[in-house]
Amino acid sequence: MPLAPLPPVLIEPIVRVALLEDLGRAGDVTTDAIVPSDARAKVSLAARQAGVVAGLDLALMAFRLIDPAIVASVIRVDGSHVAAGEAIATLEGPAGGLLTAERVALNFLCHMSGIATATAKVVEAVRGTKARVIDIRKTLPGLRAVQKYAVRAGGGVNHRFGLDDGILIKDNHIAVAGGIRAAIERARAAAGHMVKIEIEVDTLEQLAEVLSFDIDAVLLDNMTPEELRRAVALVDGRAITEASGGITLATAPALAATGVDLLSLGWLTQSARALDIGLDYVS
Repeated sequence: MPLAPLPPVLIEPIVRVALLEDLGRAGDVTTDAIVPSDARAKVSLAARQAGVVAGLDLALMAFRLIDPAIVASVIRVDGSHVAAGEAIATLEGPAGGLLTAERVALNFLCHMSGIATATAKVVEAVRGTKARVIDIRKTLPGLRAVQKYAVRAGGGVNHRFGLDDGILIKDNHIAVAGGIRAAIERARAAAGHMVKIEIEVDTLEQLAEVLSFDIDAVLLDNMTPEELRRAVALVDGRAITEASGGITLATAPALAATGVDLLSLGWLTQSARALDIGLDYVS
């Protein structure tokens, strides 16, 4: 299924804020001083290491917002795997606008491509199992929509976008409510017909108690592969199973092999390393 782009109305405010932050109070004083106003240039956005592209629309919008006369030619769309040295897009137009927008454009493109690349590596590592790789809400403030988009670009799937689109009962909710039964009963009473309920458990004993109630998914937190295997067997298809807690690229295959439905990894959006992409002068 093709990757659906984020609507411009969603990404434009994010890019605009980043540009305003960079321009400060006086604009690009370096470029204004050095580059003639009528100078034109052609540049290339090129990968300096292999990875998966994400965030190109945000990068191109940064250039367009600085100078609408800049024209882009896309070579590799979001979701594409690129080799080191491969061009992603070329841009041509006023040289000053190209230089002023460069850093913000690359910040988005490198960061989001890093998330997509990390996601794709985990997706590949668990290929052949039923497990899907998902993100969580560990996102940078203001960037949740674009970071979660980058996860999709890498072949992953999104968890909740916010506190309002699903009920996830965690250990502290259970403690405050006074137990699993009270937490689930209150959640079920409050949930609308479109709202799913997931509950976190740390042990197989907790899971057994949870399965006596009507729930949609269970979050199996910090379990070993053997514990996960037993948990999946205990659930027996009655709810979606999600493994969470310290999952890495190295540990993901063994956890996925247990038959769990989902692997959630907070580090995909919280701390994935940026992909090295550069802007090179062509002519």
